[in-house]
Amino acid sequence: MSQVTTTDLYEVTMALSYVHEGMQAPATFSLFARNLPPGRGFLVAAGLEPALNYLSEFRVEASDANEFASVLHLPPEDLAPLRGLAFGGRVRAVPEGRLVFAGEPLLEVTAPLPQAQLVETYLLSQVCHQTAVAAKAGRCVLAAAGRPLVDFSLRRCHGPEAGSQAARLCAMVGFAGTSNVAASARYGIDASGTMAHSYIECFRSEEEAFRAFARTHRGPLTFLVDTYDTDRGVRTATRVLSDLARGPGCGIRLDSGDLGLLAHRARETLDAAGLRDVRIIASGGLDEYGVDALVRGGAPIDVFALGTRVGVAADAPYLDAAYKLVEYDGTPVMKLSSAKVTSPAPKQVFRGPGLQDVIGLETEDAPEGTEPLLRTVMRDGLRSGPPDDLGAARARFEADLAELPPDARRIEGPVPPVPRSSGRLEEVTAQVRERLTSRGHHARPEEGTGPTGSADPASGRL
Repeated sequence: MSQVTTTDLYEVTMALSYVHEGMQAPATFSLFARNLPPGRGFLVAAGLEPALNYLSEFRVEASDANEFASVLHLPPEDLAPLRGLAFGGRVRAVPEGRLVFAGEPLLEVTAPLPQAQLVETYLLSQVCHQTAVAAKAGRCVLAAAGRPLVDFSLRRCHGPEAGSQAARLCAMVGFAGTSNVAASARYGIDASGTMAHSYIECFRSEEEAFRAFARTHRGPLTFLVDTYDTDRGVRTATRVLSDLARGPGCGIRLDSGDLGLLAHRARETLDAAGLRDVRIIASGGLDEYGVDALVRGGAPIDVFALGTRVGVAADAPYLDAAYKLVEYDGTPVMKLSSAKVTSPAPKQVFRGPGLQDVIGLETEDAPEGTEPLLRTVMRDGLRSGPPDDLGAARARFEADLAELPPDARRIEGPVPPVPRSSGRLEEVTAQVRERLTSRGHHARPEEGTGPTGSADPASGRL
């Protein structure tokens, strides 16, 4: 089964109708988050690389058309018009790693209408999931205040593919390593791991387990110390590390209990034995909220290992995102339905100092002192440059994070920047609304929209 059939059924029914109706003119769709999830001061653009891989290979083969026919309970010849359809359009997108806000296009697709329609579901699935996880991981980086973070999320993610994505996204925003061996090899991320409690339980004592582990692994070593009694485990690990002269680079891992209190006691024990270079690693259900509390509380923790809550973006696991038609056959279009008004025409985001953004038309010149965020990354169905790499995405994230206003950086109760619409976009929005309502497509004025009827990105009505 190819990725072509990884789609919602209505994408197929619409595309087939467009082909039958001869509606093959260029269409532009914009993918954006209507609003940020609660507790988010920013999003991190992500998922573009796999999306481009998908579009590069998109072609409806006979087997795909037959699967469409099967689920539609139609004879295969009825789906024949879709056979051979391949993506040959243009994609403009915000590069991965950049911070984005409500209403700003993450990407825009311009292609013959049936092509642009068929790819909707897959693009939303990739970009929404990965942007949500990247934002969660980015907040963890803020909370850690320079302390290294390690991704431990694979076993708790929603499947192996999601786990691989989480490892990549965590590395993109600055995590130092991952427990995921496949992701480590695939993306060049440092692999990190210690031992499980079951390993300790297989031996007659913690000390026997630690010494056996040391015989197999030259180090640096990290011992899990909370299988039975944490304070006793720390003392045992301290004795073994001292005996083996394995201090520098080694560590102990705390995985349960009052991590702050236990870390203070562990640090005292290690320092008293002269093992000041032995690191304390904390894990066990942590995310940015737990990390922030420990850092602000002065816990002497050197490394945080984050798993479940980060890999599934537990407190905000989805985006209120959309993939909406904004232009067809050269004519700007918009949606007028209650509470989900969209703004028309292909767009650009112009970024100024302090992440003060203006959403304007693609055809507008960048205002002085700003830079356009969306870049052309695909033309005629082909990438316009080599694949991006994690290092470049990470540099973009770090640069934007440094510019993020203090209110948006807060872990508790962040206030995200609100982009404004350009005068030209507001003008076009008003013109399109007038055209549609004069044709009989009446829309009730939306509470919170401006005098032109243009959308306020912060209100969720974009």
